[in-house]
Amino acid sequence: MVVCYGEILADLIGSRQGELISYERYAGGAPFNVACACSRAGGVSGFVGCVGDDIIGRYLTAFAARQGLAFTDIAVLPDANTTLAFVELAADGERSFCFYRKRTADYRLAKETLKRVQSADIVHIGSLMLSEREGVAFAEQAVDAVKKAGKKLSFDINYRDDIFPDAVAAKKIYAKIADASDIVKYSEDELEMFTGMRGLDGIKKVSRPDKLVCVTLGGKGSAYCIGNRVCTVPSIAVKPVDTTGAGDAFYGALLSRLDGKDFTALSDAALYEIFRFANVAGALATTARGALNSLPTQAEIERLL
Repeated sequence: MVVCYGEILADLIGSRQGELISYERYAGGAPFNVACACSRAGGVSGFVGCVGDDIIGRYLTAFAARQGLAFTDIAVLPDANTTLAFVELAADGERSFCFYRKRTADYRLAKETLKRVQSADIVHIGSLMLSEREGVAFAEQAVDAVKKAGKKLSFDINYRDDIFPDAVAAKKIYAKIADASDIVKYSEDELEMFTGMRGLDGIKKVSRPDKLVCVTLGGKGSAYCIGNRVCTVPSIAVKPVDTTGAGDAFYGALLSRLDGKDFTALSDAALYEIFRFANVAGALATTARGALNSLPTQAEIERLL
């Protein structure tokens, strides 16, 4: 099982009509998206997060309960707001974010929820919590719990510069979690930011023989590194409508195929097929508005392989 800890929030995606911009509400939050994508792609996953006691929080808990996850452990906090992310889309489907995050619930996870680690093979941690001291403390407790239980730790960099105005300080916090992780996902831009090297040149800098580093490359597909083994895996061509959550769809599908496996023992041929599967999932997820509306099923992915 893949157990995901972190934010569940509402993506408010804007549409311009003359001088008016209207917003449509969608469920989102990177680790929640990963859990849903993993389940949709044929894996078994659960989610742990927090919402406020408000109309958005109630919408999200009801939505999460319908997603076919093995469990949802979502605390409703009466003294907090549910996190919002305002999203604007460019003509090519690329998105930009602005987070509304004052006195919000997303990073206020309880230590008691770490009992869920025992039922997992892979424990995935979202990064938004790392912008708050309380969230950093929880993440560090989660890393300790995962290591003591002998489970695999997964981490998605998912850096947001409007959440982390001090990139230098953020990199130090991120590095601690990324270094402890067994599976880490970067975008190409994030890899350059965290290694100081262009393109994929820095991928070996953040890898080791027992660690799988994944890099998303947009429409070009993805790349992986484990030890000194580096491979780029192409994607399929689609016409993107909204790229929100595409990386999460990729990563959830990837984790669904790594769950229960010793990935350090997998051949390059086996890893190539796993990454092809994940690339197709990420591509198909861009074909409708919202991070979760076009998450593909296992059968839909396999038809395009």
